[in-house]
Amino acid sequence: MLKNTTTALTINKAQIAVNRFGYGAREGELLQAESNPKQWIIGQLQPITFNDDFPSSEQIFLQHEQYKIERNRLKNLEQMNQSGESTSMSMQERSMAENAISSKNLAVDNNMQNLKSMARKNMRAMSANTIKQAISSSNSVSWRLLDLFSNHFSVTANGRLMSGLSATLEREAIAPNMLGKFADLLLAVEQHPAMLIYLNNEKSIGPNSRFGKKSISKKNQLNKTNTQNKPKGINENLAREILELHTLGVNGGYSQVDVIELAKGISGWTVLNPSKTKDTGFTFNAKWHEPGVRYLLGKHYPDDGVAQGEKMLRDIAANPATAKYVCYKLAHHFVSEKPSKALLTSMEMTWQQTDGDIKQVMIAMFNNDDAWLDTPQKFKTPREFIISTGRAFDASKVKDNLILGSMKALGQMPFQAGSPAGYSDNESDWLGASALMARIDWSVKLSAFQKNINVEKTMQTALALAPTSHTYQSIIRAESREQALTLLLMSPEFQRR
Repeated sequence: MLKNTTTALTINKAQIAVNRFGYGAREGELLQAESNPKQWIIGQLQPITFNDDFPSSEQIFLQHEQYKIERNRLKNLEQMNQSGESTSMSMQERSMAENAISSKNLAVDNNMQNLKSMARKNMRAMSANTIKQAISSSNSVSWRLLDLFSNHFSVTANGRLMSGLSATLEREAIAPNMLGKFADLLLAVEQHPAMLIYLNNEKSIGPNSRFGKKSISKKNQLNKTNTQNKPKGINENLAREILELHTLGVNGGYSQVDVIELAKGISGWTVLNPSKTKDTGFTFNAKWHEPGVRYLLGKHYPDDGVAQGEKMLRDIAANPATAKYVCYKLAHHFVSEKPSKALLTSMEMTWQQTDGDIKQVMIAMFNNDDAWLDTPQKFKTPREFIISTGRAFDASKVKDNLILGSMKALGQMPFQAGSPAGYSDNESDWLGASALMARIDWSVKLSAFQKNINVEKTMQTALALAPTSHTYQSIIRAESREQALTLLLMSPEFQRR
């Protein structure tokens, strides 16, 4: 049904503004957008701020390092007790030492469990909070843009530390920069602890750096007969994903040599260790940085410390291939899976003229007639479906467990994409038989709990359907409120935008 009815549907510009570019209509928004849909949606491009008391990435990293320090202390104590030094202990002294170790071990284990629980709890709370703000916001296009870039710069919550850090990336690096220059957004993301740690750059050490040479020298002293010692330490993960996923794209004209050169340029980009300094967050470790002039995409970069990598990223951000790749991704998400050449050209020209000003590129997209095709162009992802449902139902105060349980049931749990590529934005990946059945099941269950809802009012809030339309008539004639709501949620008009 959903596959075959797209061309039969037509939508007016107010519906396009609110449902295609925003996250769906709340009460009164379709009426607000009627007089000037383009200006209304451009006015939605407002900065996002988070006014809550969730811990910062620095606080989360500090807690993690404190746990590691405690664990190392425990190991040292255990080793001392097992060493020859402990053989001279009396029975009473040995018993006291073992009791001390046992108590210490219990305390550290309890602390570990608390940190694990806290990390997961914070991630879930921040994830649900973001969705609830998207549901309640009067500027939902900005929340859609935040979600796009959060998925574009995807991190996955693997392990205790990333469980805590993952949700801070969009709050601390993406939201403050997503309406400015792309180069500033790129630098903020790549220097954020969540991205550095997720892609292993926090331990990327140049083999010819001061630290790298010292490490190799120690190895050779321990094994003078080994002539095969090769420099190790550079990690290419972050550099490769910057080029392939964050900027140029897989067909952006770079080579493996460019990946290596960028990896060397950002070696030494790491996170401060709270056990060695009072500060936390991003830092540049000159002792780890691979020395020398770098050569990336036909341009030389002098050996000037942290500025070397920063200049490389800024030039990549200004590369026409980056404009082409990111503009296509924006148009593909907001407008259509097959955006027109004219639309893409307009956005790319604006990118070049404004030095990658994301807000101006978005305005160019909204001002292009090819963005306003009057038939639905996109099938909603699970996140879009859940948020638009919440906006139609005015469900901004629902419990976190219901929101996250819904995201899990439909297959798009926040920060669980499992890949730096993030979740798919292609219709084919969300319209399979099992995925569609999951939406039906979810819609049925949700509708069963909506006891005091006016179905016709909700339908008009979300879609403003003409009384003569087939969907309107089907919903009005439904045998029960639950059936009517399910039909509304699963209708082509609601599933597509």
